[in-house]
Amino acid sequence: MDTDVIVVGAGPTGLLLAGDLATAGARVTVLEKRPAGLSNLTRAFAVHARSLEVLDARGLADELLTRGQRVESLRLFQHLTVELADLPSRFRFVLVTPQYEVERLLRRRADEAGATFRHDTEVTALSQDAGGVTVTTADGAGLRARYLVGTDGARSTVRGAVGIPFPGRAVIRSMVLADVRLDRQPPDLLTVAAANDSLGFLAPFGDGWYRFIGWHGNRDVGEDEPVDLDEVRAIARATLHDDFGMSGTRFLSRFHADERQAPTYRAGRVLLAGDAAHVHSPAGGLGMNTGMQDAANLGWKLAAALRLPDDAADAVLDTYQAERHPVGRQVLRTSGGILRVATVPGPLVAAARRGVVGLVSRVAPVRRRAALTISALGVAYPAPRGSHPLVGTRARDLPLEGGSRLAEALRAGRFVLVAAAGAAPADLAAAPGEVDPAERVVVRRTDGGATALLVRPDGYVAGAAACA
Repeated sequence: MDTDVIVVGAGPTGLLLAGDLATAGARVTVLEKRPAGLSNLTRAFAVHARSLEVLDARGLADELLTRGQRVESLRLFQHLTVELADLPSRFRFVLVTPQYEVERLLRRRADEAGATFRHDTEVTALSQDAGGVTVTTADGAGLRARYLVGTDGARSTVRGAVGIPFPGRAVIRSMVLADVRLDRQPPDLLTVAAANDSLGFLAPFGDGWYRFIGWHGNRDVGEDEPVDLDEVRAIARATLHDDFGMSGTRFLSRFHADERQAPTYRAGRVLLAGDAAHVHSPAGGLGMNTGMQDAANLGWKLAAALRLPDDAADAVLDTYQAERHPVGRQVLRTSGGILRVATVPGPLVAAARRGVVGLVSRVAPVRRRAALTISALGVAYPAPRGSHPLVGTRARDLPLEGGSRLAEALRAGRFVLVAAAGAAPADLAAAPGEVDPAERVVVRRTDGGATALLVRPDGYVAGAAACA
């Protein structure tokens, strides 16, 4: 084997996965067709609370906070406001920061952990057998690994090479994307609006430039149709009711948004994550976040699979599909629901829209559920019958002896056994995917709780019991 795991694609999903694998001691090689130093086209600007927790467990969140601005109330298309200030997290907000800032931190971490990067390297074919996966690149070179993960986006070469379908449809065609200067600052940091059969989104890069994404329902042209500033201004005025004095541009393009999901995220030794596995509309800003959470779930399982016999490795990797595929399906429903609430015309739909907005605004449990869904803090995984109620749920960032937090204990990339202060650690059995219980990080909680927790490297509870 040339390496243990090949990751195809160096966006946020691939970078987080590569860093996790390298931190766990795996040999990982990232293949990226872009030249070194050329960032992805930034479409993501929102980093939600659960993603910030994922980054916190890797020592990156505090630095990222200095590169963005916080929004405690997320207003979606002028119809629906989701309050985030009461989220059960250290991060009770959405962080507005361009995707390249997230990539920069994740790339640095992966480099420091020892991941190998090959840029200007396009995958053209792959094959697999019982022992591994062989990749062929555009220059004719070959590379072999025990596993391969496709994080190469909606047009995934990896997904196509292993024959995994990508059913779905386009939900918005001919969206325009523009980087613009503004003469007048918008009243909201993150502006999302729908009006006159059109959509508009405006967010700051933080350097004086703004990203505008817009769509006019009555203009359905091909993606190769040129975009000019007049069209961008017109959509902004139709949706935001102001073009804020849009002037200079540095980028203009046109694209479409699909709703698609692969029926399986795994074909033998090849797995999919991020946009290669699921894509949806930009509504809610969920795409990059879901991809990074895919990677957090998959990374420790792949690291364990490298150390386990084949049968046990397969069982661990099967849990990736079982846990993350339903999450991807729910994200498509959430994003699609937000989009339809905002855009579908007609008096009956308008009445239903007012009812939904009123329900979310007035009923506290519904309002809380909306915030947990958008932030992904409400994601829980299936637990075996008879398990403790906490198994499969996200572990809260508990305070620990010595003034540290659970997120800091998770930075080692290992299972963490949390015992109550003054009590003997509970004898919790090895969890699925836990190769050696002797490698656990053992800590003590200081919040007064009397329950011992076995926390997986991705921050979810694998076992729980009352402390003796």
